[in-house]
Amino acid sequence: MQQDALQLAAKALDFFDVTDATQIARFIKKEFDRIYGVGWQCIVGTDFGSFVTHCYGCFIHFCVGSLAILLFKGSTGLEPEPESESEPEPDGDHQFPTLPLKAAA
Repeated sequence: MQQDALQLAAKALDFFDVTDATQIARFIKKEFDRIYGVGWQCIVGTDFGSFVTHCYGCFIHFCVGSLAILLFKGSTGLEPEPESESEPEPDGDHQFPTLPLKAAA
């Protein structure tokens, strides 16, 4: 999968100008959707931040020169957790840890 990402990035750069980040991202995304199934997202640029939820094992970030490429398969974050040995919560209730709050100054 990583090799495909690198090869597709190189191919995209053969087709599109390095300044056309949207076309490069579209090309890589569509090819990954075709090869690995739908749901891939691609962000291309020289300066960006991100905060994403992705499927396990489906995230790559790399640079080609000064151009950064972020490629991941999106996730709702609602995927089932791996089964554990512990008993499930009754009636499907879940308990979440409480985070300590700092007092306002």
